[in-house]
Amino acid sequence: MRVARSRRVENTGFVCVHCAADVPANSDGHYRNHCPVCLWSLHVDELPGDRASGCRQPMEPIGLVEKSGKGWQVVHRCTACGHRQPNRLVRDGEAPDDLDLVLSLPWL
Repeated sequence: MRVARSRRVENTGFVCVHCAADVPANSDGHYRNHCPVCLWSLHVDELPGDRASGCRQPMEPIGLVEKSGKGWQVVHRCTACGHRQPNRLVRDGEAPDDLDLVLSLPWL
């Protein structure tokens, strides 16, 4: 039986697996899915927010997409299994995403 966890428990800060930046938790009610400094992520979800992946390998930012209702999203690709996952940008709060780096990504 799977025990339900609250979003508050899952939305924690972390140290970036790629650049070692200390990344604070997001404060807008959404999960922090990637590093605001280098945009790299970690393969922790199979479906957005489920934290169900056993892969746990680094995910490289490979491009941008725009989704209706969610705006621009960074698309990440797992360096181990190839899983792709879009993640919404963090534009406000304590550690917004580096917009120059975001804009350097290609549109997919």
